[in-house]
Amino acid sequence: MADMEAVPSLLTQMPAPQFVMSEEGHRIATYTWGDPDAPPVLCVHGFASSCKDNWVDTGWVRDLLRAGYRVIGVDQRGHGASDKPTDRRGYAMDAFVADLLVVLDTYLIDEVRYVGYSLGARVGWQFAVDHPEHVTRTVLGGIPDGRPLARLMIDQARAYADAGTPVTDTVTRNYVSLAERIAGNSIPALVALAEGMRDGDADPDPMHPPTAPVLFATGSADAIIEASRRLAASAPRGEFVEIPGRHHFNTPGSRDFRAAAIAFLAGNAPPQG
Repeated sequence: MADMEAVPSLLTQMPAPQFVMSEEGHRIATYTWGDPDAPPVLCVHGFASSCKDNWVDTGWVRDLLRAGYRVIGVDQRGHGASDKPTDRRGYAMDAFVADLLVVLDTYLIDEVRYVGYSLGARVGWQFAVDHPEHVTRTVLGGIPDGRPLARLMIDQARAYADAGTPVTDTVTRNYVSLAERIAGNSIPALVALAEGMRDGDADPDPMHPPTAPVLFATGSADAIIEASRRLAASAPRGEFVEIPGRHHFNTPGSRDFRAAAIAFLAGNAPPQG
């Protein structure tokens, strides 16, 4: 376990990114903390966020290290320090899943506990379904109902990216504001990502859920909460926890969410808020 007293400012400190190469040649930024021999947890952030924004600034890395884990973080393609293609074809669900396989192969890791939020949760669902041999336990926070980013109005987001046209749709404006507060984010790349998520088979299929234990966690004020409950009910080893007083954009910072997830990763029943 990392010595918390020997690691100052761990809450916001970022190591230098270590890049892995995707199947198409995109650079994917990864980050590691903790003892290389400790059980690994793979943390995957949401749309328009980053590893730092979702997991470091919110205390997840700190608390996972305190719990005795090694943490591996990823900036998903289109985010953070990773490459940001602007072709929608670069953002199929299969591509996100393939990036995670490359990460595990590069780090020589066979099995992980997985923690994902929003888009990262949707990718985590598919990763656990397609590659159950690599996932022992999964935490899916704020997993989108149906097709990811379906409520984002592409035309308004693109007009804003191209010409600065004001966004009038509330949900789209929230996503744009979220994107703009993260240094280095590319609005054109994120618009392409949103378009790519609408291609192909991007919906979580409740008829084919993950078979590993899964904790579904969604904020009490999140519009998708009932759909998240239904997904949890579809998973044979699924559990659901409601994060009190949180909506979709501020749930990652909830200590109740962290506590429930860390208890679950250890094989304990998550505390109920």
